[in-house]
Amino acid sequence: QVQLVESGGGLVQAGGSLKLSCVGSGNIFSLSAMGWYRRAPGKQRELVATITSDGYPDYADSVKGRFTISLDTAENTVYLQMNSLKPEDTGVYYCNADVNFGMEFWGKGTLVTVSS
Repeated sequence: QVQLVESGGGLVQAGGSLKLSCVGSGNIFSLSAMGWYRRAPGKQRELVATITSDGYPDYADSVKGRFTISLDTAENTVYLQMNSLKPEDTGVYYCNADVNFGMEFWGKGTLVTVSS
């Protein structure tokens, strides 16, 4: 019904930057919010940032001031600009979308590795 495809992950050194993208497609007739979550091996998934269709962002405390989330509602695309990356930012980053009055969808993830 709805597909989310992430891109932009990779290997960077601490202090570097990456920009993640997630494109939604399929039967999206209403978009409430999109966001990013991440998971390190052996750990639970955690929220990184979300943004509503009204443009209101929310960030995890650990990324405030370093990451910026943005949303292109016309393209059903969410971005995550990640600056000043730290090794603890390493993980698989998953795109999430809240669409069609409360239905939730997930992408398959993109790997971000930050080396010391």
